[in-house]
Parts: sequence; C-alpha cells; structure tokens
Amino acid sequence: MKDNKIQTIFNTISKDYDQMNDIISFKQHDIWRKKTMAEIFLHDDDCVLDLCCGTGDWTIQLAEVNKNVDVTGLDFSENMLEVAKDKVTQFENIKLIQGDAMELPFDDNSFDLITIGFGLRNLPNYKQALIEVFRVLKPGGQFVILETSNPSNKIIAKLFNIYFGKIMPLFGQLFAKSGEEYKWLYESTRDFLSKEELKDLMSTTGFINIKIVPHNMGMAATHFAHKPLND
Repeated sequence: MKDNKIQTIFNTISKDYDQMNDIISFKQHDIWRKKTMAEIFLHDDDCVLDLCCGTGDWTIQLAEVNKNVDVTGLDFSENMLEVAKDKVTQFENIKLIQGDAMELPFDDNSFDLITIGFGLRNLPNYKQALIEVFRVLKPGGQFVILETSNPSNKIIAKLFNIYFGKIMPLFGQLFAKSGEEYKWLYESTRDFLSKEELKDLMSTTGFINIKIVPHNMGMAATHFAHKPLND
C-alpha cells in the first residue's frame, strides 16, 4: 500500500528532514513559502488547518501571523510530528494531531483556511484529498497548495530532473543515509500533476478563483483557491 510506504519513508527521514530540505532546495523552500504567505490574510478567531504539516515550519508561520487564530497541524507520520512538537512548545494557538489527509477527522465547514505544503504529491489519491479539503473548508474559505512542479522550459526541466533524480538521492545518502527514500521523493515529484492539471483537478472538485503563482522558473508553484460561498 502506498500510504504505508509514505508513512515509513517520512518516519525514517524525520530527524534529518529540516536539514535536508535546506540542502536540497538551497533554502528556496523558505522563500517560496514566504512569497505564498504574503497573499494569505488571517482574521482573529480564524481556524486554520495545515495538512501534511511535517515538522511544523508552515504551521508555525501561520500561527505567527496572528496569535488570535487557531492552527491545527495534521500529519500521517508520528515521527515527523514528534519533531514538530519540540518546535511548537511556545505556541498556545497550535495543535498537532496525527491523521490521514484523505479521511480528515473534522466536521464539514470547520476551517477558514487550509494549507498543504509539499505534501499533496505524496498522497495515494490527489482527488480524494481535495474532496476532503473541500468538505471541511468553510464556504468562502481559502485553500492554498505549495508544491514542487515540473518546469515547462525543456532545458530547465532536464536540469531539474538530473538534479532531483541523480544528485538529490546522493545528498540523501551522504547527509542522512537515506538515499532510497530521497530517490522515491524525486519520483513523487516527477510523476506529479502539472500546474495546469492540478488547477483543472481543483476546479472539478468545486474550487473557484484559482490562481497559480510559479516559483523559480516553474520548479515549484502555489495554487490559491476558494470554496464558493453558496456551498
């Protein structure tokens, strides 16, 4: 089962995950997230869900924007959550729970904002995850996906695939003794939807006002969308 494989992979790399993210992306992931956060606006008493929260970096950023919002971080990997727990101890407005992004343990229309960063591509069923997000998002609420993407420029795409397919697993083996795990993470990136395909899938799920913001010549992209008010 793919979901068991995902859980095992992230449990294995949890201790080195933050360091490896910085090494592999040359800290670009921080820049992409900061650019994304500039278009997110939170109001007092908003309820926020950070899906596939991992070690909690985006969860913390969301909680820092407005100390009067409630932020829930959900992840499948108990080991990733253990790392996150050590990082969020000073935040009274953060709650971390273990759960499945495709079977969310929340009532309908529970959240004003839902985010997922570098996690959707690792899920066994993208559409089911989007359906669940749509269900628990409040009418008028915002959904934000930050994810790696395949560049449309053929030369950039070739360099992208060489780096992530050959060099990234070597870094994983050298720095984290996890070459096979990082090889699989590259495969999940390679096989993920294009920016346009993801937009179409979001649209067919019911989301509206979908906007794509590419990063670094298309190596990553943020999708912003809303749930209609009449739902």
